[in-house]
Amino acid sequence: SQAVRAGDTVYMSGQIPLDPATMTVVGNGDFRAEAVQVFKNLQAVAEAAGGSLNDIVKLNAYLTDLANFAVFNEVMAEFIGQPFPARAAVGVASLPKGVQVEA
Repeated sequence: SQAVRAGDTVYMSGQIPLDPATMTVVGNGDFRAEAVQVFKNLQAVAEAAGGSLNDIVKLNAYLTDLANFAVFNEVMAEFIGQPFPARAAVGVASLPKGVQVEA
C-alpha cells in the first residue's frame, strides 16, 4: 500500500526517488535530485489521500550518507512549510535500487 487511513490519520509508505511514469530511479547519483523526487512522490500520495505535505507531523529520513541530511532539510523546506514535522535521520548501509534516500 502507498498509504493506509486509520480514522483521520494516514500512514504513508516510504518513498524512494522513482519516476512514477517509468518506475526508474531519477537523479543519476545526484542526491538533491533524488530528494526532490522523493518529496514529489510523497506529495502525490498525500494529495491522493486528501491532504498535503503540510499535514505531515512525523517524517523518517533514511540516508546512505548522513552528510546529506542538510541537503535533505533544504529540499524538505521547498515542499513543506514551517513548522516542520518532527523528523529522524537514520543512516543505512543500503536502500532499494541503490538509491541514496527514502522518506
